[in-house]
Amino acid sequence: MTTSDPGGGPGAAELPFFVYGTLLPGEPNHDLFLRGRTAGERPAVLPRALLYEGPGYPYAIEGHGRVHGMLLVAAPGVYGELLGLLDHLEEYLGPGHPRNLYERVVREVELPARGAAEPGEPLAPRESGAARKSGAPVRAWVYLAATAVTRSLRTGGVLIPEGRWTTGRRAPGGS
Repeated sequence: MTTSDPGGGPGAAELPFFVYGTLLPGEPNHDLFLRGRTAGERPAVLPRALLYEGPGYPYAIEGHGRVHGMLLVAAPGVYGELLGLLDHLEEYLGPGHPRNLYERVVREVELPARGAAEPGEPLAPRESGAARKSGAPVRAWVYLAATAVTRSLRTGGVLIPEGRWTTGRRAPGGS
């Protein structure tokens, strides 16, 4: 499921964020942008997506695959700040803007099923215990490659096997 950005302004849903590249723990942008701004992080998978190499950071696009990453929940009181920081990092100027590098969209991500809930586990607001245990989808913000970037990747991009960005790739960049 993909939904366009409803603006992210006042009244917009405070959804968690799905990240899959340089914002992952151990990657350069994790500490720069997320330290002290998240209430927790949990492994997650973005279905119906493919991951491609970029210039030091990856791009996710719609496709027949899975992208592995983390679901992040903003710390209390910093949601707007975090949203603005990530939009800036991802060069997202607004829905469908011609200069976007990424589009911010709402997607359903899957949380791997696991046993009993762990204390401090990051969950989307109002997420039920059933969703946490069953691996049911959770709605989250995801930054997908913008239209022009996607076209370029589909014609000549380098697919990342198994949809996993590995620690130690070059230069700071997006998602």
